Amino acid sequence: MKINANTLLEGHKVMLVPYNAEHVPRYHEWMKSEELQQLTASEPLTLEQEYDMQRSWREDADKCTFIILDKRRWADSGAEEVQCMIGDVNIFLTDPTDPSQAELEIMIAEPSYRGKGIGKEVTQMMMNYGVTKLGISKFQAKIGLDNEVSIALFKKLQFQQVSVCQVFKEVTLETAVDESLRRMLLQQVGHMTERDYLAACGRRLEPKSQTATDISK
Repeated sequence: MKINANTLLEGHKVMLVPYNAEHVPRYHEWMKSEELQQLTASEPLTLEQEYDMQRSWREDADKCTFIILDKRRWADSGAEEVQCMIGDVNIFLTDPTDPSQAELEIMIAEPSYRGKGIGKEVTQMMMNYGVTKLGISKFQAKIGLDNEVSIALFKKLQFQQVSVCQVFKEVTLETAVDESLRRMLLQQVGHMTERDYLAACGRRLEPKSQTATDISK
């Protein structure tokens, strides 16, 4: 989607930024992992195919994706943005006749960032964005039967199991956006702020630029 092409979402532990071409090589390296392929039910793609996919997520009206960054590391202007990448989160509009129905996916690709509450914060941030900016009224998640951690996470976020597919070895969970869910999101991610991505990137580099100017004097 183009709606989030210049959107940065800031949470306690993470920053969510648009999926840009510069992120593709790192993402491509992640997806060479057989573990991630299994967890995300994905097939390995060539680098060229990954660039095509990135353009699709940016341009298509039924897809919205953010790259997840380590907020603390991103705050260090000496770190390149791609070095701060830890995963991605996506919303896919599943019904062409009803754009309020969406499938939600999250991947914490870097193993050292798992089990730290990041997946929960990111999922809630994306749900809040989906509700407030995209008008989502119902979320769905399809998760591999062996991915017990993700299943437990979504159940904590008021998702209910609606079906199991033994052929694809996945479980489908859903939740409707009601007042209870809205209150939960407000309580959990009311701290989330939306910022101008390009402006934030410019400000991030200002201290380093200023230092260089001072030295040159």
